[in-house]
Amino acid sequence: MLPARLLPCLAVLTAMAQEPAKPEPAAPTLAEVKVKAAKTKPKTEDREYQPVTARTATKIEAPLKDIPQTVDQVPAALLKDQGARSIQDALKNVPGVGFSSGDGQRDQVTIRGFTAIGDQFVDGIRDDGLYFRDLSNVERVEVLKGPASVLYGRGSSGGMINRSTKQPDGQLLRELELTLGTLGQRRASFDLGGAAGGANYRLTGALEDSGGFRDQSFLERQALAPSFGWRFGKDTKLTVQFDYLRDKRLTDFGIPGLLSTGRPVEVPRETYYGSADARKDDTSRSEVYGTTVTFEHRFSPALSLRNATRAYDFDLDRHNTLVGAVNEAAGTVSLTHGDLRRQERGLFDQLELVQRISTGSIHHQLLYGLELGLQRKGARNFSFANAVTVALYDPVLKPLPAFNYAVPAGDTLTHQKSLSGYVQDLVEFTPQWKALVGVRWDRFDQSTQDFKALRTLARVDTAWSPRAGLVFQPTEVQSYYLSYSRSFQPSAELLPLAVNNAAVDPERTRNWELGAKYDLFAGKAAATAALFNLERTGIKSTDPANPALLIPVGTQRTNGLELSLGGEIAEGWRVRAGYAHLDGRITGSTPGTKVSGVPIEGHRPSLTPVDSGNLWVTWDITPGWGAGLGLNASGDRFASSSNRVRLGSYTTVDGAVYYRSQRWDLALNLKNLANRKYIVSGHGASDLLLVPGAPFSADLSLRLRL
Repeated sequence: MLPARLLPCLAVLTAMAQEPAKPEPAAPTLAEVKVKAAKTKPKTEDREYQPVTARTATKIEAPLKDIPQTVDQVPAALLKDQGARSIQDALKNVPGVGFSSGDGQRDQVTIRGFTAIGDQFVDGIRDDGLYFRDLSNVERVEVLKGPASVLYGRGSSGGMINRSTKQPDGQLLRELELTLGTLGQRRASFDLGGAAGGANYRLTGALEDSGGFRDQSFLERQALAPSFGWRFGKDTKLTVQFDYLRDKRLTDFGIPGLLSTGRPVEVPRETYYGSADARKDDTSRSEVYGTTVTFEHRFSPALSLRNATRAYDFDLDRHNTLVGAVNEAAGTVSLTHGDLRRQERGLFDQLELVQRISTGSIHHQLLYGLELGLQRKGARNFSFANAVTVALYDPVLKPLPAFNYAVPAGDTLTHQKSLSGYVQDLVEFTPQWKALVGVRWDRFDQSTQDFKALRTLARVDTAWSPRAGLVFQPTEVQSYYLSYSRSFQPSAELLPLAVNNAAVDPERTRNWELGAKYDLFAGKAAATAALFNLERTGIKSTDPANPALLIPVGTQRTNGLELSLGGEIAEGWRVRAGYAHLDGRITGSTPGTKVSGVPIEGHRPSLTPVDSGNLWVTWDITPGWGAGLGLNASGDRFASSSNRVRLGSYTTVDGAVYYRSQRWDLALNLKNLANRKYIVSGHGASDLLLVPGAPFSADLSLRLRL
């Protein structure tokens, strides 16, 4: 059932969708040509695998070849061809990205060897709620590699992830997609759009009731995103977007690793370590409401203004049972049960001015910005160790005992205030020489009321985040660059302040990057290469002399190489390929610093393979029929920075066969064709929580254009 507050929006949009479309004046011959083109080949923009521009890296529409930084985009055509349903599905196409289990409740990845737990954005606005996103309202997913603080403020070292949503552009849309899968997937999604009453409108959404390969696995999801757009003359535009998501699923922490073998336990991949009644005891339910209002005005061809305001509500109710300890000698596992409730509210406002000026023969595209953020985050959790004991290799699930919920393990309310100002200049000295420079100042004010300990903690951090890059383009199809950038990550950026982190200064990151970008095949494809040195200082860990405190313990760095290729390489042939080599190391630590009892200096960071790659190729066999084939490969990784449990290397093979016509599409997507058994992700800070990858599966999708 949809929440009552969204029903008026749905009623308005449904009425609009039922209005007959106004006929467009067109000569009969033009209409005939359009029908013929739809029968023979999809529109080029619908098949695009390599966009030529991006907004994420500069917050202005700029050619990718002018940006001295790596930007990976996963566009709508690629998401559609692969049958992608999740952020993880989308990011399989991005080199240098590793996957975390996210406590079974949220999207979480590593980028270039560094966790990006809170570095999620939607249309350039922070979206750091800890939940799983849906792709029904997503036009493309963009990953900006390296520090992004110059435009986006506090954040991780490896990069940030931005979802660009579908916009109400007035295009007439009546699309319905139905999907059934061999692992119990049942999903329906829709995309309606048009113009009525002087406004453009769009309504996207999805309903899902799916199973999974893990014992007791399930997923129930409802998503709805109505949006409206108005134009006041040719220079002024107002867009109002609403979004709602409800997600309920098994909270799955996976299977344990064994310290004696340094490998995951050998059990069937569906084996679940948890409650006998997981729908009652081990379920995560998240609910998200969002409203975004964007105002844009162009004063002149050289000056434009944009103001975007987003408010959100996020509630999480998580219940979980996970492996707390393994007794290999006895062949048993002790399970821990936990409950967590989060209630978050937030408001962000971005005011940006774009100015084009020239000083002699030098051209500038200047961006001036102010950002304000207010967030209120409440969290209450309970934890019950040794809740039940089961056999290590054949865990017969048991009902959980009754727990005493009188005393929570934690009960906090955190307020976060951020104020930022930034300026950026995209400079063209000559057609061959360009530069991108910018700087941002941030003030991040946070306070936490600890109701259990009866105390309040607070701290204020300020930081300058610069970026500078030089671009050389000897020809129109070649671009070479060198760039430098910095970022910062405050203590307890996403979580409550506590006595063990309230006095710790922010971690700092700096990145050097040398890269090249090439246009290939008459501009229909592009290739990129980047060498980088990424270093983060002030990494926090437990004080060996006082386990109740966190202290800066050392430095982590990644030296890396990333390669990518995307676009149309021949008539009807499209490719997306990537490779990453990440030499990640914890290069320094305070003497005595250990993780899980093991010194960490010299160790590789968790969940980060040295070598990984992806490949996806599609071929339009006939004007209607097509096929796709792809690979995803990963070298071995470590479950945590203790480097005691190794996750083996793997390669999976995916495929697709599809038929597309003017009115309907039919697609069969095949995943893990060789039925490879592997571990796809881990917790990142534990050797006991490893998530198996899915076995072979097949999804059949029917898309109707009404």
